[in-house]
Amino acid sequence: MRSLILSILFFGFFGTAAELLFLQHIGSLWELIPVVLIGVNLIIITWHAITRHPASVRGVQVVMGLCLIAGVTGIVLHYQSSMEFKLEINPALTGWALFWAVMSAKTPPALAPGVMIQLGLLGLAYSYHHPLVTPTFKNEGEVNE
Repeated sequence: MRSLILSILFFGFFGTAAELLFLQHIGSLWELIPVVLIGVNLIIITWHAITRHPASVRGVQVVMGLCLIAGVTGIVLHYQSSMEFKLEINPALTGWALFWAVMSAKTPPALAPGVMIQLGLLGLAYSYHHPLVTPTFKNEGEVNE
C-alpha cells in the first residue's frame, strides 16, 4: 500500500508541476514558490524510493509539512488577488456577494492551491508510523527492527 501511495504522490506532484509550468505560474517569487517546492518534493520522494533510509522518511515528512503551509498560503493569496480584481470591476460588492464572486472566479482559482494540501496530507499519511522510523513491538520489551 505504501508503494502505491508513494507512486500517487510522485505522479500528483509531477502533474501539478506540469500544470503550473504550462500556466506560466512563474511570474513572481510567490508564484515560483510552489514550483520550486514541488521540485524539492520530487527529489525527496525519488531519494526515498531509491534509498529507503530513515532520513529520507523524515525528509518526506518535512517537505509534506511545507506543502501544507504553501497550500494554505496559496489559498489566501489566490483569494486576495481574486477579491482585488472583483472589487476593481464592481466596487459595490460586499459580504456574501463578494465571497461568491471570488470563490467562483476562474482566474485565479481560489481553491487551486488546495492540491498542495491534499498531496501534503497524503504524504504525511504515507510516512505516518513508517516502519523505517517507528519500531514495531513483538512482545513486551522486544523490539523488531
